Amino acid sequence: MNNSDIDELIQANRKFTDERDWDQFHNGKDLAMALSIEANELLEAFLWKDPADAKIEQIREELADVFNYAFMIAEKYNLDVKEIVLAKLKKNAEKYPVEKAKGTAKKYDEL
Repeated sequence: MNNSDIDELIQANRKFTDERDWDQFHNGKDLAMALSIEANELLEAFLWKDPADAKIEQIREELADVFNYAFMIAEKYNLDVKEIVLAKLKKNAEKYPVEKAKGTAKKYDEL
């Protein structure tokens, strides 16, 4: 996915929101709360089952909601999605160097 793909998704989300006059409800706090709620609904797809038994359609639906709210938060704060994700990956690479982190689930301060 490149920046133009992300921009296309953000603009489609913006159009959907504008057509319904919902921006009035979309402050940063409420968007973050909605993102958290949708992430928890994504968890429900896996609750009490083997991960392989999760329903892919439910995962698709809830993951789309998570992405939509994340993109809305990024737009609300004028954040470049590609830039912030790459910056975070760089930071994580410093915290989790391959030679220490490969094959382990330990937190960076336990490596």
